[in-house]
Amino acid sequence: MREYTTELKSGITRSKEFEKKRLASYGVNVGTRCGNGCLYCSTGAVMRMHHSFEDVGESPFGAGYSIVDSNTPGRVARDARRMRHRGTVQLCTTVDAWAPESRRYSLGRRCLASILSQPGWTVRILTKNAEVVEDFDLVRQHADRVLVGLSITATPEKGAVMSVIEPNASPNHDRLQVLKKAHEMGLRTYAMFCPLLPGIAHHPDQIEKLIRFAVEFGAEEVFVEAVNARGPGLRMTQEALEAAGHVAEAEAIGGIRKRENWSRYVVDLIRAVQQAMRDVFEVDRLRFLLYPSQLSPEHVNQIEQDDAGVVWLRRRGNGTT
Repeated sequence: MREYTTELKSGITRSKEFEKKRLASYGVNVGTRCGNGCLYCSTGAVMRMHHSFEDVGESPFGAGYSIVDSNTPGRVARDARRMRHRGTVQLCTTVDAWAPESRRYSLGRRCLASILSQPGWTVRILTKNAEVVEDFDLVRQHADRVLVGLSITATPEKGAVMSVIEPNASPNHDRLQVLKKAHEMGLRTYAMFCPLLPGIAHHPDQIEKLIRFAVEFGAEEVFVEAVNARGPGLRMTQEALEAAGHVAEAEAIGGIRKRENWSRYVVDLIRAVQQAMRDVFEVDRLRFLLYPSQLSPEHVNQIEQDDAGVVWLRRRGNGTT
């Protein structure tokens, strides 16, 4: 892993996009590329114009490197003090503050402490790294103001597959154990099943198992999202799975590189998640985050017939909002 540093300008920023997602009103990021190495990640497509990529001589669509700003906690502390209007902060929105390179600077803990040192702030943690458990002592001191979330992307038996496409993130088994630990400690938790990839975590039985996990660790809400097809992530994921011998999974990923197949995959995923929530949990707790611009009009209409738990983002495929 090639590790770089950059200089960012922001600390706590308003995030209308995450407010629409019902996750947070504000966001913090500790860099522009985390070292989890998730091949399907669409962050490069979103942040491709950021100066840091050119500064370090890396492609925003490349792999095998990270970019962080070790001074982020200072700016976060400044903003936490100065900002008058306070609310929930997502830590983080595009990178992982507990990824390996971030932990070397204790960025997750330092940012968390900076925010919680001021009244009026709530923090929603999101990470793919089980090491966040080392900071539960701090979370426990402010248990009513912190929501703990670890992104779960597959059931534990898919560990070999996920190690190929999430090489530096903790295994999903370990992430689930941390969420159970948080619940046992009386901490607030939420579920983030994102993304649920075809051929890996989209079968109804797998989804029901994930929802049962959410019940076990006391999730206040269940967020779910389909994989974002922007950028080269799906191609990279397919190629890596093929090279590792996971042919069936690679074929399933390759299939949704076609728009019409991606659209059908999303409809099927929504229906499976809704059914599982109705069967073993409460559908009112579901937040299926949906960017519908790539959906066919037919599939938009199908979803609208029963969109319980669906959070529509931006414009729908049929031109409505």
